[in-house]
Amino acid sequence: MRKIIHCDCDCFFAAVEMRDNPDYRDIPLAVGGHSDRRGVIATCNYIARGFGVRSAMPTKTALRLCPDLKVIPGHMAKYREVSAQIMSIYQEVTDLIEPLSLDEAYLDVSACNLFSGSGTRIAQWLRAQVAEKTGITISAGVAPNKFLAKIASDWNKPNGLCVIAPNDVEAFLATLPVNKLHGVGKKTAERLHAMSIFTCDDVKGIPLHELREHFGQFGERLYHLSRGIDHRPVTSERERKSISVEHTFAEDLMTLDECCAKIPLLCGELQQRYSKYRSEAAVAGCFVKVKFHDFTQTTIEQQVTYEDEALFSPLLVQAWHRSQKPVRLLGIGYRLTKQSTDLQQQLSLW
Repeated sequence: MRKIIHCDCDCFFAAVEMRDNPDYRDIPLAVGGHSDRRGVIATCNYIARGFGVRSAMPTKTALRLCPDLKVIPGHMAKYREVSAQIMSIYQEVTDLIEPLSLDEAYLDVSACNLFSGSGTRIAQWLRAQVAEKTGITISAGVAPNKFLAKIASDWNKPNGLCVIAPNDVEAFLATLPVNKLHGVGKKTAERLHAMSIFTCDDVKGIPLHELREHFGQFGERLYHLSRGIDHRPVTSERERKSISVEHTFAEDLMTLDECCAKIPLLCGELQQRYSKYRSEAAVAGCFVKVKFHDFTQTTIEQQVTYEDEALFSPLLVQAWHRSQKPVRLLGIGYRLTKQSTDLQQQLSLW
């Protein structure tokens, strides 16, 4: 039986800014881009969330909901430094840490002897240490697997702790809304509700073959998650599956030619970013993402095994012709696969 802790910093970027500037602590605050440059909210504090402001929301929309919202630019170097401090605290407990981003991570404490192996007390200690040493609060979830631990960490936010003991899993899941399950978005939730499925208990009443029939491969995942089944281990080394860059433009790109003219700049940034991973990850495909002025978007990709700027323009042409509308965002990237041992050995000889 595993003991997994999911630790999630509360409104991380905003929390760091509030820690460093007392004037920000009692006002609605967001870290994000300017409204006149098509900016979006990266994160916001809980005062702002009370007005309906959310991450990934256009800054213009956020300011309409909360006219007094203070929007400031992010300071990524500072956030990375604080994140490293927090991760070093986690490492005092276990080496089995799987970071998901700068502000959240899974910890497997199954073999930890601290506090006689109590996952609850370990999580309490972690929360206290992070608050004391960094001034940042974290919410934590303790459970027998990753799926349940992540749900639990969100249960008593902010600055909260939720423990789902093995004997409590069935009761906890009985009334859990299906939209809390990872992968159930708005559309899937609507389809489930149309089938009178609102809770995990409702999902358990549907045979596996019927879930597969309605939801394909995801039906099998619904079947397992509704029963609290998740065998994924905490992995300290995550394999990078893709690398990409994207730009949101201050003014819409009105024509296909305008879009194509942006490819060289994007390629330059992509190559610079990929250069850090070239020795360990090989190209397995390329893709282009286009977001139109009405926020609809499309992605086109193809399998390739080499880098070439010329790959992206044909994909962009296909993507643009799907809607032929003004474009607000362009992105390009590579799908990656682990570099073969032979190639690694060749590279090490240079």
